[in-house]
Amino acid sequence: MEPALFLELVDCFKDTYSVSLICECLHVSRATYYRWRKKDFGKTALEKQVLAICKQLKFRVGHRTVKGLLKNDGMNVDRKTVQRIMQKYNSQCRIKPKRVKKMAGASHLVVPNLLEQNFNAVAPNQKWVTDITYLPFGERMLYLSTILDLYNNEVIAYKVSDTQDAQLVLDTLELACQKRTTAGTILHSDQGAQYTSRAFQVKTKEKGIITSMSRKGNCFDNAVIESFHSSLKSEEFYTLERVCLTTAIVQQKVEDYMYYYNYIRPFQKLNCHSPVEYRTMAV
Repeated sequence: MEPALFLELVDCFKDTYSVSLICECLHVSRATYYRWRKKDFGKTALEKQVLAICKQLKFRVGHRTVKGLLKNDGMNVDRKTVQRIMQKYNSQCRIKPKRVKKMAGASHLVVPNLLEQNFNAVAPNQKWVTDITYLPFGERMLYLSTILDLYNNEVIAYKVSDTQDAQLVLDTLELACQKRTTAGTILHSDQGAQYTSRAFQVKTKEKGIITSMSRKGNCFDNAVIESFHSSLKSEEFYTLERVCLTTAIVQQKVEDYMYYYNYIRPFQKLNCHSPVEYRTMAV
């Protein structure tokens, strides 16, 4: 019995009969069947390429992005074909769990919303967005402060801390401003106490940065970075089984994800290039 033919027969009848019964009728042991399946017998060249992309990107992208990557490699494949392959081998991207935005901290220096949900930028360092999110995955609660450039969605600075005070956002801002021209840059945040603090507002003005803030309680005004933090949690942490992570492991996983996001993860809005790749090509 040819492995490819046998695997095709199993795929045709496995919804009606058990794999064990099919193997018994065709005089093929279960061990042989699973060995053939593991060796990818029966998969077409396209299926193997689609699955290789999904595996490389840790099943974090959908069929439209996979189609775009195939197109970049010179293969113009219908997206529904890619979708069927991903469904056939259970390789769909993971779904982000929804969360509710919680506002905390008293306001001090509130500034107008200059962004007004216009998340498009035509050049680097034109529009930045920033936020703090919780990382409740280790031995103690950690907080992640991030700044994104809306030009290419690149993470230009981030910092993990066990406190969410104004110093956390000041340190993140300092990292973001290194080797960058910030005169006239718009930096958008929510109305958290860290961003409305006098220390933060003074520091941004020293850097020539113009601050902007979301309407109170409106997470859609800062949707890009909200979505980024949600992706980081769902793709790097929520898929883990209940295991005890040390603080060092949590920090390392954040660092690994930031590298993956900036240098490897393709974006449809960037013609299926990574943020750093897109910025480099535009120079």
